[in-house]
Order: sequence, then structure tokens, then C-alpha cells
Amino acid sequence: MTKSGRKVRISAKAIVIRNGRLLLMRARDRHGVYYLLPGGGQRAGETLHEAVTRECLEETGVLVAPGEPRHIRDYVGARHEFAREDRGFHQVEIMFDCAFVRKVGKARLPDPGQTGAAWVPLARLGSVRLYPSLLKILLAPDGKRRGRVYLGDSN
Repeated sequence: MTKSGRKVRISAKAIVIRNGRLLLMRARDRHGVYYLLPGGGQRAGETLHEAVTRECLEETGVLVAPGEPRHIRDYVGARHEFAREDRGFHQVEIMFDCAFVRKVGKARLPDPGQTGAAWVPLARLGSVRLYPSLLKILLAPDGKRRGRVYLGDSN
């Protein structure tokens, strides 16, 4: 729990790279289109690997095999550009390297503003609005692992 008595949400995110492209969720807000990793909140009794597998399947229709955590970040909403909407929101995101297994079915869009999934070329990440934006640097076109594991309170 935070000092305010609010819970900290744990979120499992998928980093799925296939043929030089990154699987992302596409969303829209008042500023236009943006992208984020598929994934979401861990349910009670669920492992993080189970959470990232379930969330990726729900949001994209893609079955993944999660591997090791690649990055971890805190997101304290009051400190970022979405403070108006996310004030009081604190999420810890664990981003897992995930292998593409197969397309299983149709995705459902669980979150408001999400408009679908997209395979975005790694070489194009620098030109899209991506959250967290650090991924533009950490997920380089050559696919090599970059950066530290813990990203801090970043966006």
C-alpha cells in the first residue's frame, strides 16, 4: 500500500519481437494515436507468467511463451503527463521477453481507448508515440538487449 492507503497495481507486460517487429497495443486519446505493450494487471493467485500470457491473448489474440523479465518500471501517475487522469495511480510493470507461439483467435479490447493491436517495425519506434518512451531506446532495431533492468519512475 502507498502512504495514501491506495494499493499498488502489479502489471505484467509482453515484449514480443518477431521478424523485426514489436507487438503493440494501439490506443487513442485526445492527443491522437499512441502505442503501449500488451499486458495488464495480475489477478489474485495468478503468477506473473500466467498474467502476461492471459493478457496478451485477451488483448491481441496472440499466444506467447514468457521468458525472463527484461525491464521493470514504476509508473506514478501524478508525476507524468497523464497526471489529470492518473493522479493517485501507482503501477509496477514487469516487462517480459516473450516468444511468439501462434495467433490463436480474435482479440477483445478490454481497456477504453484501445483500438487494436499492431506489429510495429523496431526501426519505426522512434517516430511513434510510445509508452514508456524509453522503449524507443531500449528496443533497438538490431534486437540487442540494452539498458538497465529497473527503469525507475519513467514514462
